[in-house]
Amino acid sequence: MPLPAPQARSHLHTRAVVFRGYHREDGLWDIEAELTDTKTYTLDRFEQGDLPPGTPLHGMAIRATVDDHLTIREIASSMDHTPFGECQQGTDPMQQMVGVTMGPGWRQAIERALGGIRGCTHLRELLFNMATAAYQTIPAYRDRLRRQAGLPEPENAGPPYHLGKCIAWDFDGPVVQRHYPKFAGWQPLKRQG
Repeated sequence: MPLPAPQARSHLHTRAVVFRGYHREDGLWDIEAELTDTKTYTLDRFEQGDLPPGTPLHGMAIRATVDDHLTIREIASSMDHTPFGECQQGTDPMQQMVGVTMGPGWRQAIERALGGIRGCTHLRELLFNMATAAYQTIPAYRDRLRRQAGLPEPENAGPPYHLGKCIAWDFDGPVVQRHYPKFAGWQPLKRQG
């Protein structure tokens, strides 16, 4: 269903963000993210002069190479368009993410390594959602490869990570009942306090 009709307005800004997932020939995975900010009007910039409409104010990209466990093995970032020359200093700190796993604690790991003035706000924003793109890319494709090879489902596997994390994937809901009936009504073990 589309959004309700808006009030009269003028389009001023567009942020375009794209994530892509790739399976590499060496068995690793590349997750790429791009961010572009543009204005529909001439932006007056004190240091660099006027920026014509549609010219990127921000144009940044990240490639994280991860293994099957979503641990970053390599990371590369680029900043083709930035408002200040000093912004380029945000690419080198990204190397601190090598060895970090995209999973529980991901956002905290990003903040510890790149938060505040240790990194670039926009690269951090891309990193936050790269974990979701990795999850959308890797488990489903690995499952597809397993099925194509005729391999059985792993024994004693717990519920997929996304179950219990969304209204549609409620352990007590109809979607889990239809797609993962063995986990319908599943309750995680409670920690003994």
